[in-house]
Amino acid sequence: MDFTLTERQAYWRDRVRDFIEAHVRPRDHDYHAQQAEGGRWKVLPVIEEEKARAKAAGIWNLFMPPASGRPHVDDSFEFDGPGLTNLEYALCAEEMGRIGWASEVFNCSAPDTGNMEVLHRYGTRDQKDRWLKPLMNGEIRSAFLMTEPAVASSDATNIETRITRDGDDYVINGRKWWSSGAGDPRCEIAIVMGKTDFEAQRHAQQSMILMPLDAPGVKILRHLPVFGYDDAPHGHMEIELENVRVPVENMLLGEGRGFEIAQGRLGPGRIHHCMRTIGVAEEAIEKMAKRLLSRVAFGKAVAEHSVWEQRIAEARIDIEMCRLLCLKAADMMDKAGNKAAQAEIAMIKVAAPRMALRIIDDAIQAHGGAGVSEDFGLAKAYAGIRTLRLADGPDEVHNRAIARLEFGKHGGRDAIAAAKAAAGAR
Repeated sequence: MDFTLTERQAYWRDRVRDFIEAHVRPRDHDYHAQQAEGGRWKVLPVIEEEKARAKAAGIWNLFMPPASGRPHVDDSFEFDGPGLTNLEYALCAEEMGRIGWASEVFNCSAPDTGNMEVLHRYGTRDQKDRWLKPLMNGEIRSAFLMTEPAVASSDATNIETRITRDGDDYVINGRKWWSSGAGDPRCEIAIVMGKTDFEAQRHAQQSMILMPLDAPGVKILRHLPVFGYDDAPHGHMEIELENVRVPVENMLLGEGRGFEIAQGRLGPGRIHHCMRTIGVAEEAIEKMAKRLLSRVAFGKAVAEHSVWEQRIAEARIDIEMCRLLCLKAADMMDKAGNKAAQAEIAMIKVAAPRMALRIIDDAIQAHGGAGVSEDFGLAKAYAGIRTLRLADGPDEVHNRAIARLEFGKHGGRDAIAAAKAAAGAR
């Protein structure tokens, strides 16, 4: 195995890293100062300014597929991006994860990344013209409405939102929550997952449809803070959908295709999250090390106390292991497809947030009372990463998938059935 980065991989990673260090990190204080002024739900000038700079530099929409070389028979070229592979993008995503708002600067923040991929892959030309183009230009934001408060949404077949055909419209009724991005005043479109046929086969009941946020009947009930953090201007909202009418042409791919779309959307998104998480962990270990070297307790630098040597060493080991697993998953997705990489995707989705939480928790401890304050950003980082143990499927769902794949190597269902039969016979 050759773990050396290719020239292209290093080129894109370094461009992102250098831009962040030159333009994003120096303006982090501007970001927080602007967020503290006036209302919470607003567009921050610092983000728009740095977006324009990144776009002009060509560090933009990095996750979007490349020009295919085919004749322009439909919409191929107009909606293409730089064409980074999952592996190449993973290296860039880690750099973006080091500062919370960096991803948006490159037009690479969730849920827009996943929504743009859905529109690119499954959208019609009209849908792309109306929604994908302004999303790729960074002119608007989007939301993804899937989770519901009334059901266990870890099993997406439980969702109860109804999407009913009525003439030339679909009528949407239901209640969603943790609708990330819906608090942003630039958020104009949402992808909604609901059921068009409650009697169809289990995974053919669901559909996805495009819903303008300003459609009559869309009501934002409340904002949902995460451990007290509002994540403005992005936010997470609970939304009531009451007789919301959207044109028939807003359906994505066709009725009953929602699960198919979801699986295409979530695989790459999970890798993006995990690599950003590794960036968060790198920031935390750096802050921890600097704090330990700068403080004295009981007559010597805190870094010289053996307990902290152990914690720093374990943090570095854990980061390196998770990075390799994440890059392996991304490489498998590129070479063999998402399905072939499903075990690796599930494993890193469990491992990365747990790893980062341990390191952030140790960093908080190293900072003492300052660690739980707003001064070092560690408490907010912990809140954000803790959410990832639930987002895009909770740990338990991914562990279940990993276990089933493992059992499958050794007889799987047949072995379980035989064991049950033997137990019954006794």
